[in-house]
Formats: sequence, C-alpha cells, structure tokens
Amino acid sequence: MRISFIGAGRVAHHLVHALQNKHQIVQIYSRTQMHAQDLAQRAGAEAVSALHQLDVNIDLLIIAVSDSAISSVIADVHEYLPQVLAVHTSGSTDIAKLTAVHARAGVLYPLQTFSLEREIDWSNTPIFVEAVLQNDEQNLHALAAELSQRVYVYDSVQRLSLHLAAVFACNFSNYCYDMAKQVVDAKAVDFSLLYPLILETAKKATAADPKVMQTGPAMRKDENILQMHQQMLEQGQREDLAQVYGLMSSQIIKRHDGA
Repeated sequence: MRISFIGAGRVAHHLVHALQNKHQIVQIYSRTQMHAQDLAQRAGAEAVSALHQLDVNIDLLIIAVSDSAISSVIADVHEYLPQVLAVHTSGSTDIAKLTAVHARAGVLYPLQTFSLEREIDWSNTPIFVEAVLQNDEQNLHALAAELSQRVYVYDSVQRLSLHLAAVFACNFSNYCYDMAKQVVDAKAVDFSLLYPLILETAKKATAADPKVMQTGPAMRKDENILQMHQQMLEQGQREDLAQVYGLMSSQIIKRHDGA
C-alpha cells in the first residue's frame, strides 16, 4: 500500500517504523516542518508542511493527531483527497467525526502506550479497526494483522470504553508510580527497590481478577496503618498525596465491604 501520514508525534513515529518495511510511506505532514522532515527521512518519504501538497495517489491516509484536531484536519483533508480512505488512530474519537465530512472513513487504533524512547511489541498489541465500507474494513484488518496477532473490529462505543479503562490502567497507575517515587525521594530511598513489587502487581492483575488480587491496609481495613500514612503525608506537607491516599483507600474499602 501507498500510505501517507498526518502527524509526526509518538503514534505516527511507531506506526511509520512498523509499516515502512512492508508498505511505501509516501508523505509525512506536520505543521512543524522539522518534525515532518525527521520522520520522513527515517522512512524514505517526503516531508510536507501544507495539506495541498498531499499526494492524491495513495491508498491510505493515517491521521495521527490529537483528538481535538481530528475534526478540523479531516475537513481540510477532504478538500484535497476526497476519495482516499482516511483513518484516525484515536480510541476516544467517534468515527462520526470523520464521516461528517468524509465518506471513506475508518479507524486504526492500537491499544498501547507510546514513548519515543521505547520500542513496541506490535505482535501482542491489540489493534482495533472500523470502517464505513466493508472493503475498506477488510483492508484495514489485513494491514493491522501484518503488525499484530490481536486484531479486532470494534465500534466507536466499544473503543471509548477501552480508552477510558486504559486511562485507569495506564495513565493513572503510572501517576501512582510517580507519587510513590515522590514519597521515597523525600527520604532519600531508592525507588528501584519497588520495581519487583510493581512488576509482580502487574503480573497478578493480568493473571486473575484485579479485585481478587487486592491487598494492602485498606483491603484489611487496618485503621492504624491508614491513619499513620495519612499523618505522614500531612506532616510532610503533601496534602495532594494525602487526598489521593484517602480517596483511594476509601474506595478500596467500599469495593471490598462485605467481600
């Protein structure tokens, strides 16, 4: 396939890297020319900074931009590439944002956290596809299957539930790691001492129902420990962490009340 990208951020970076040996990456568009040039050079593609420069002779246009920019981007894209299959990579944006102005619309959503510093295990990354036209959906499914063994056809409502769940499982849990590091940093304690615990917790959560795997003072309703922890945070003038600790502890107690 001849594929072009709009966007040169983390998602685009990883998708381009994964697809460039299997398909021809034609162009990379970014409002920041330097970003487009950097990614295009890696893929042997052309960097463009104006949408009217987009090559119409492509099979697929992948829109990998922020959710808030998708509507305006597809409106501009339709003016120049009205017949091209255009897909976004968002988990939380309804396909209707594309179909409102562009008939050949679809979604190619990889459920993963992307950082430029880390490689992705695409073979085990779930990828979700959707398209208006059946033939386009089949082509997207085939494309995704070249990357991953786990390809699913999900609609926008299902993807949104996954994206919300991912915020809890990934973004919020990572912030918990950040808070944990702040706690030990304040006492000059090595954060890496928590690595085995973090990894074992993730293994348990993926091996069984997370509710069943819950441990800790809130689970045990150990008021002495809960109060001691709260006092430590308050005395350390970390009211922000104390609030999170109190809220999460109370929710764990409610979740397991009578269990």
